[in-house]
Formats: sequence, C-alpha cells, structure tokens
Amino acid sequence: MDQDLKATLTRIAEALDRLAPPAPPTATIDEAEAYVWHATGHRLEAVPKVNRVDLGLLQGIQQQKDILLENTRRFARGLPANNALLWGSRGAGKSSIVKAVHAHVNRELGGPPGPLALVEIHREDIPSLPALLGRIRGSKRRFVVFCDDLSFDGQDAAYKSLKAVLDGGIEGRPENVVFYATSNRRHLMPRDMIENERSTAINPSEAVEEKVSLSDRFGLWLGFHNADQDTFFAMIEAYCRHYGLDLPADQLRREAVEWSVTRGSRSGRVAWQYIQDLAGRLGKKLG
Repeated sequence: MDQDLKATLTRIAEALDRLAPPAPPTATIDEAEAYVWHATGHRLEAVPKVNRVDLGLLQGIQQQKDILLENTRRFARGLPANNALLWGSRGAGKSSIVKAVHAHVNRELGGPPGPLALVEIHREDIPSLPALLGRIRGSKRRFVVFCDDLSFDGQDAAYKSLKAVLDGGIEGRPENVVFYATSNRRHLMPRDMIENERSTAINPSEAVEEKVSLSDRFGLWLGFHNADQDTFFAMIEAYCRHYGLDLPADQLRREAVEWSVTRGSRSGRVAWQYIQDLAGRLGKKLG
C-alpha cells in the first residue's frame, strides 16, 4: 500500500512539473539597457522597452534635471557620485526624470544598451538588495539601482537593509553602483510615525534618529512641488509641439485649466493625462 501511494504521488509530482511553466531565464548583466530585479529566485529580468519620456519634455524641473544629469554623468564616467533621493509631490516627475536622465546619459556614451544599466527594485524587495549588489558587484558595467515610491511604515525594519548598503556594512556600496529613490516623504517615513517615536521612546531623539538618518545616506536631496500655471501651460505646449497636436492656443489653455481643476493639481502627470485625452480626441497616436 505504501509503495502504491508513493508511486501515485510521484506520478502527480511529475505531471505538475510538466504543467508548470518554465522559469523565466535570468538575463545576463550586459545585454540590456534596463532590468527589473525579482527577489524570488534572485534574478534579473531584462526590460525590452522602458516606459519613459524624453528628458527635454520634462518642464518646470530644470534645476533638478541639471543636478541629477551631472551626477549621473560623473558616475557613468567612473567618477565619484552621490546616491539621490527625489522627494515631493505626487506626479511631479520624480520617476520620469530618473528614467529620462539614464537614457540621455547612455545615449551620450553610445547606448543602448550602453555602459550604464538601470535596475529597478520594488520597495517590498529591499531586504534582497544585498543579493542584488552581490550579483552586479563584479561587472564592468555601472548600475543605477532605482526604487520608486520608497517609504517605510510602522514596525517595518526593511530600512535597516537599505541603510547598511548605502553607507555602512563591511562591504558597503560597490563602486559600480549608485542608488536613486523617489518618495513622497523627505524622511521616508510619515510625520505621525516620527511623532509617535518621540512620544513613546525612553530617549526620543535616539529613537527617531535611527530611522530619519536613512535619508542622510543620500548625498542629493531633490525636492519636487506642484507647478504654477505658467509652468503647467509650458508642459502642455511642449507635448503638443513634440507630438504635433494642433489646437488653438486659447482653447488649449482653457481646456488645460479645466483639466487641472477637475484633478485638483497641476503636475507633469496631470499634464500628460490631458495630452493623452487630447491626442485621443484628435485621432493622433503618441510615441
């Protein structure tokens, strides 16, 4: 009876193996311009086409563009560069500028794929960051490791992994890696969490310092805020010129104002959403 049961279980296991899809191949670290890191299986997945806009289309954030572009250029050329934290309003262009700057620098250096790779790591996979760095540490390429919408809440201890990688630990950050992150929060944690730490700790300043000091590991802090109306118009008009969307200027601005009011915000994301709507109405494709 035991042998029959064992044989049956073996056949079931073999059948499940045949039905299961093969594991996606692990990409080599010199074949693509961008990758996504998957903590499960510790593998890099090549991205065939990165979702991004041209750097020149990002309006109202010229100073942030210039600073991040120069930092990335220095890093790509093997010179010292800082980790960067891009913080501020939702939809203000934080993730867009990272992807656009990477593409711009890579084109300057003969890409794609080029010598500079972009690797996205999801916020929930931060504890696996040391494994990712171990994978790319010995490569001749240079890597911008990018985490979008990074923040920590409650008893989340994942920030300790990031903190050690950015500035501490025995090995530290590899010379061929720089870390860029975006967040709506300047200190990567909500204000009520900071206040709670102060009110409940025996030594309030020390309790807060451990978590707030994470943001100090970023040498560049670039702030992003909602655009004023003139900047919002400049965003809309730049997109229209780029994609050949013809609309009388007064009608374009009237519609843009109405669109921003209904969304309660003037930002790069809201401008792009309006452009998508306008292109659809005009029967034009974007891209």
